[in-house]
Amino acid sequence: MLKEYRYLLTGMIQGSFYHLIRAYSWTFRLHVENEKPWLEYMQNGGRVLLCGWHQQFFVAIRHFKTYAAYNPALMISQSKDGDIIAGIAEKSGWHAVRGSSSRDGGRALKEMIGHLKRSGLAAHVVDGPRGPAGVIKEGVVSLARATGAVVVPVYVTSDRAWYFNSWDRFILPKPFARVNLRFGQMLDLSSGESDEDFERHRDRLQEIMQSGVIT
Repeated sequence: MLKEYRYLLTGMIQGSFYHLIRAYSWTFRLHVENEKPWLEYMQNGGRVLLCGWHQQFFVAIRHFKTYAAYNPALMISQSKDGDIIAGIAEKSGWHAVRGSSSRDGGRALKEMIGHLKRSGLAAHVVDGPRGPAGVIKEGVVSLARATGAVVVPVYVTSDRAWYFNSWDRFILPKPFARVNLRFGQMLDLSSGESDEDFERHRDRLQEIMQSGVIT
């Protein structure tokens, strides 16, 4: 019985957070850049892996709901905080794959690969869930190589925001802030099979996305 009560309470918290986030996010004056190229690529049969920094994922929640029809997937840690985030993701139309580099990472990666191959769209937090901040982990390149998906960096800026005292300096735009959600160019990180090729792709993505880290 206690387990059922906990499950019910978690669901209520997830629902409350989801509606609160949606209402808060609608105060943003949101501008989206360079979305059309990768959408057309995916709609024509290509696979796309959207990648962003942990500090910036809050802003994406509102707009990413528009992709629900594609049945996209997102890897989320198995922590208690991850339980809430997973519930919010599911309510936004995203399939939550539970796991991280520190826990059930191999199983979660396999599930992500299978889902991305079927749906054509997934997202990945390249330095989450524990960092170090601004350092790209191996998962994104592994996903791209296994699925042939192009990687599309996602960047967020805000003219007014709060910065949390957390490992990643998490960003929360202030109400009615002017927020910019920009998609980078499509990147092919799937070529080559050697360890040197793998590191070359990761270094390339690190160099490209580093400028988007807000310090």
